[in-house]
Amino acid sequence: MDALSFEPLTPTAYLDRAAAAHGDRTAVVDGHQRWTYTELRNRCRRLAGALAPLANGRPVAVLAPNTHVLLEAHFGVPWAGVPLVAVNTRLAAPEIAYILAHSEASVLVVDPVFDDVVGNALSQMDAPPAVIRAGEQYEGLLARSRPQATNVTDERSLLSINYTSGTTGKPKGVMYHHRGAYLQALAMACHTGLSPSAVHLWTLPMFHCNGWCFPWAVTAAAATHVCLPKVEPADVWRLIHEEGVTHLNGAPTVLSMLAYAAETKPVTTTVRVATGGAPPSPAILRRMHELGFEVTHLYGLTETFGPAMICDWRPEWNSLDGDTQARLKARQGVGNMISCQARVVAPDGSDVPADGDSVGEIALRGNNVMLGYLKDEQATQHAAPDGWFRTGDLGVVHPDGYIELRDRSKDVIISGGENIASVEVEQAIAEHPAVLEAAVIAVPDEHWGEVPAAYVTLHQDASATEGELIEFVRGRLARFKVPKKVIFGALPKTSTGKIQKYVLREAAWAGAERRIQ
Repeated sequence: MDALSFEPLTPTAYLDRAAAAHGDRTAVVDGHQRWTYTELRNRCRRLAGALAPLANGRPVAVLAPNTHVLLEAHFGVPWAGVPLVAVNTRLAAPEIAYILAHSEASVLVVDPVFDDVVGNALSQMDAPPAVIRAGEQYEGLLARSRPQATNVTDERSLLSINYTSGTTGKPKGVMYHHRGAYLQALAMACHTGLSPSAVHLWTLPMFHCNGWCFPWAVTAAAATHVCLPKVEPADVWRLIHEEGVTHLNGAPTVLSMLAYAAETKPVTTTVRVATGGAPPSPAILRRMHELGFEVTHLYGLTETFGPAMICDWRPEWNSLDGDTQARLKARQGVGNMISCQARVVAPDGSDVPADGDSVGEIALRGNNVMLGYLKDEQATQHAAPDGWFRTGDLGVVHPDGYIELRDRSKDVIISGGENIASVEVEQAIAEHPAVLEAAVIAVPDEHWGEVPAAYVTLHQDASATEGELIEFVRGRLARFKVPKKVIFGALPKTSTGKIQKYVLREAAWAGAERRIQ
């Protein structure tokens, strides 16, 4: 009876369904190239046929921008019966070499734009993988290979390995399973309103949490993928108009790029945007609303297949004033439709009161949580000591059950015995019309131990002084929360647009014996 009523869940099944139901419709737009869902399925199955004998049961890595190659790998590699390793395109050669060796990748599919860094990386390896270059070699392999699709018998088997940023120590290989990706993709399609009429622009890197599972989510909806190798505001705005883009994702920094570009103007048809990686400021949320973008705030980590929580908008909030709506949208929200209910726990593991004030650590579990860290059982056990994954993020639970992030536990500033949430200060600074982005960290202070300092990027052609910004924040927050100094300039970021506070912290605390004063 199992054959009648049970089928192992795998996200590659979405492409089978899309090809069967919408085979003649456009699946992929990549520059001047276009493929239907029937053609995409055939290409992915041929990719699987080419990779299977080369991989011999070991992972296949891909280093490519957001092109059809990386999209096809999300189906072709699993159909070859092996895990996918989508490599961060901004890594240096030693980091790439480490990931290839740690994952034991058998094959590396690489875009020629990365030839130099890959050559350097492979020269550092004792047993480098076989290399397939996108373009003529890749297309030749597809043309010569026989279509293949390995059946999944265990839905909790290894689908992909995603490496964390590695801000402390070596990157960790986060292991995804077929079941989790299938369900997470379904949640993303439902929450963002994807449908066969949707056109999704790839402004989020596909290597990041497998693109939050959107390679599979967009396909599940039989929507159109519009590839974008590099996020340039002019190109994004051009594609929004030329292709009729209805959906895109990205960190708040992507929203800032679009909101204040030279090409910026209100859209005629609503574009739905999912944002995560950092809490969006109420200021940028208001700006996007004015331009006709409908922004949904998501929250998650690499360990949770991307967004595990969503600020699920309630219709009764529609009648609230704009400032109140923006503050509500900045909250991280509640578990998505396939998640277990998120918790905020005290150090003893008990739930904090839902009073919007008691701070604890956000903890998650469920089908969209990783299998664990590859070859690191100790780190896995430390991350989930009691069956709940500890995110390292501090938050509160409001009386309505919605969670709001207050800080990364390592980003809490304790000045003169008072706890300061850097996020709160950052959002206050971002309200200033001259400010594009801001990051706040603790810096050492002889009297208070440590005090908040703000690192600020201004809008192009805008101006503001240190004293002006300090006075601006002083009118919005308690005096002890106000930055004691402001440093202007570009902010260091990860490949996904997340500000790297640890880089700022390293410089600020250089020479100090301890990072906590």
